Amino acid sequence: MKKPYHIVNREEKSAAAAIEQFAKSNGQLLLPLIELITQARIAVDEVIGSIGRKTIETILMLSAEEVAGARTPGKASGDIRWHGSQSGRVALADRQLKVKRPRLRHKQEGEVRVPAYQALQDNGATAERMMGALLRGVSTRQYEEVLPEMAATAGVSRSSISRQAIEGSVEQLRQLRERRWDKTDLLAIYVDGQRFGDHHVISAVGVDRSGVKHILGIEIGATENAAAVKKLLIALRDQGLRTDQRYLFVIDGAKALRAAIEEVFGTDQPVQRCRNHKMRNVLDELPREHHAQALNLLRAAWKLTDADEGIKRLEGLARFLEHEYESAARSLREGMAEMFTIQRLKLPPSLYKCLGTTNVIESPQSGVQKRTGNVTRWRDADMVERWVASAWLLTEKHFRKVIGHEHLWTLAVHLGREESSNASEKVA
Repeated sequence: MKKPYHIVNREEKSAAAAIEQFAKSNGQLLLPLIELITQARIAVDEVIGSIGRKTIETILMLSAEEVAGARTPGKASGDIRWHGSQSGRVALADRQLKVKRPRLRHKQEGEVRVPAYQALQDNGATAERMMGALLRGVSTRQYEEVLPEMAATAGVSRSSISRQAIEGSVEQLRQLRERRWDKTDLLAIYVDGQRFGDHHVISAVGVDRSGVKHILGIEIGATENAAAVKKLLIALRDQGLRTDQRYLFVIDGAKALRAAIEEVFGTDQPVQRCRNHKMRNVLDELPREHHAQALNLLRAAWKLTDADEGIKRLEGLARFLEHEYESAARSLREGMAEMFTIQRLKLPPSLYKCLGTTNVIESPQSGVQKRTGNVTRWRDADMVERWVASAWLLTEKHFRKVIGHEHLWTLAVHLGREESSNASEKVA
């Protein structure tokens, strides 16, 4: 007899991670679903691949809270009390799922059943498609349209649901703001902006010596907003990012951002201009038929290991363009020297891809955009900041080391973090 196997693909793993984070931060939102579970309306098999064990356990905890109240430290009170937890099983159509279930006891009558767990043990009966839709990113606005009756049935008001959701995101924003960087040996710092409705958010991502990425902080405002950029950098300084050390800053080229770096961290900081931003700016000033040729020339110059030779090549391209496309030539010349900072630092070509552009921050920004994409209306800047902080912390869980991280020690040497003798030993 063949054994049944459950195939888990990457999408399901990502969904499970997202749901686990959602459940931890917004458990109160799941309260209206308990009524569905206890009424055994829909087979749990239909959603178990997406909701995962953590969501089932969250529902069990919420069901127990409805019977015994929230868990509180100190001496137990009330007739029904929390009594730890133990392993349990819930029934699927073709198998059993192991879960950790809460236990309740009446102070005189003994064990008290948890309604949701009791319902989930009945084969072929429970959970709901609605949860899958909700946890995959249904916006608050849509949630209020779909679930008002469910919320009322479970005794949870709309205002309570909204309040709990806000409290969860406020906590995640607080966690991000209170992170400390005193003991993290950051080498490169990427700063870039992103738009959410009418609001802009500046984000900073750092890369440490081993190549691990960290979300450092966010601030409402655009990279062209000098006050907002300075506020973000000052916040990082206050969180322990040392200003007496050198870092490689990788930025989009905004003048306000460049000025803020010098003001907060000093004028000795090496800055690498994002080559992708420069490429887009130049191509925007050229007709489409010239894009391929210009793109090839730009990429060829950036691959050179000699900074002066690379600048010479681009200056030649600028002279060629200025006869008919003066704006393109002007865009190319602007900040040209800082496009070759990584060459001037004598870094190996294996690091050009990760340190020559802001891809390290732009890639996870797409994850943040995806996780906030179902929001139909951004009410105010506070809402944007809370949601973006939560999305960044969730996205950070999927960070991988940067390409070429094995050679980041060379950057550490040029930033003055490591003695040349130690570097020579690594080469040997």
